[in-house]
Formats: sequence, structure tokens, C-alpha cells
Amino acid sequence: MPKYVIEREIPGAGKLTGEELKGISQTSCGVLTNMGPQIQWLQSYVAGDKIYCVYIAPNEEMVREHAKQGGFPANVVSEVSVIIDPTTAE
Repeated sequence: MPKYVIEREIPGAGKLTGEELKGISQTSCGVLTNMGPQIQWLQSYVAGDKIYCVYIAPNEEMVREHAKQGGFPANVVSEVSVIIDPTTAE
């Protein structure tokens, strides 16, 4: 199944409190539960005014639908073509 990186522009994201991040996460998980097991949230990185999320989904449309239902921006959705790490250099 394809993997996607979603860039969400959220002013002040890096200054959100733990409680605010918990609320966002709960909303996301609730939407995912309603959408079914085909779409999965793996993890997110909060940096500055953006949140970068990694999802597994059958297509970009499903990723965008999750964002729509959750009320989250999905400014850029990119399908991951290859994953590399330090072992790639070997």
C-alpha cells in the first residue's frame, strides 16, 4: 500500500501545548476509525509552523478526505517513492 507524507501548514504548530496536540490526535484517530482500516496514521513531526504526517493509504484522495473530515489542512500530499537510510550507502 502506498505511503504518503502530508505537509500541513498550521501557524504556531511548534508552540501547541501537549493538550492541544492530544486533541488534534484524538480528532484524527476518530476520523480514521470511521474511515476504516485502509488508511493508517504512522507518525507526525511538528516543526515551526508545519506538521508533517506519514500515512499509509490506498490513494491520495483518501488522505485528502481524512484531512477534510478532520478539519486539517493538507497543503501538500506526496507519495513516497523510495525510503532510504544509512544502510543505503552500504
